[in-house]
Amino acid sequence: MLCPLLFSASAQAATLEQIRERGVIRIAVADEPPYGYLNKDGKALGVGPEVATRILEGLGLVRIEWVQTDFKNLIPGLEGGRFDMAAAEMAILPERCTRVLFSDPNTSYGEGLLVLASNPNRILAYEDFIERSDTIRVAVQEGTVTQDMFIAMGINPDRIVTVEHLPEAVDAIVGGLADAFAATGMTVALMENMSPKVEAEFDFKDPVIDGREIRYFGGFTFPLDAEDLRDAVNEALKEEKSNGDWHQTLSRYGFLTKDIIYSYRFDNEQLCQGQG
Repeated sequence: MLCPLLFSASAQAATLEQIRERGVIRIAVADEPPYGYLNKDGKALGVGPEVATRILEGLGLVRIEWVQTDFKNLIPGLEGGRFDMAAAEMAILPERCTRVLFSDPNTSYGEGLLVLASNPNRILAYEDFIERSDTIRVAVQEGTVTQDMFIAMGINPDRIVTVEHLPEAVDAIVGGLADAFAATGMTVALMENMSPKVEAEFDFKDPVIDGREIRYFGGFTFPLDAEDLRDAVNEALKEEKSNGDWHQTLSRYGFLTKDIIYSYRFDNEQLCQGQG
């Protein structure tokens, strides 16, 4: 459900004990399958919500108030006290670690590309938007790591179209405002179902920067002063990842064996230090 409450930008995070006393924990998602979203009945789905629900039940937190917001509002919402936690599989990045706390990775994922059906422009790599900057444009979801990566790669900002919601990206491609949409591979694959006029480009070449394939590690996110909640969730996540239910949940949402194995590769401290 949407949360109408407003909090000051300097709101202090509730402790785990205070949340237990309150009787409900507020968790945000960003309407991005398969990571975290609400269906038309307000039920939270996606790998983040499903794993979080099991973890929190083990911590005695059985009542969850789900908050759906735009991706760009996840970190400000945590900072401002609109919710206690985010289960959106947000990528763990050093610059984000200065503003929020992360659990260890719950998932790992790579990049992808959504194009017009049959890919008439033959866009196969993010580098195409540099080499063909005079003729093609790319859409990205505002506030995501993909947007930051394009800027770092030197893609002309004038050729980047930002959208807030995934259906807007499909409309941008079909309507000619953009020639492709860049996002994580799994998001792109699911977006094929939104319209027969678009498709995922499966010959997509994974971006390589400084000799390293780009891969992200998604975790649960908390306010900076919510260490006790983060630590409790993190400890439970380690146990969760040792049983078959976690593996089955990720597989059911389309994560590959490589994605699952890579989620063990780094912990939150290493990723916050830029080692991922």
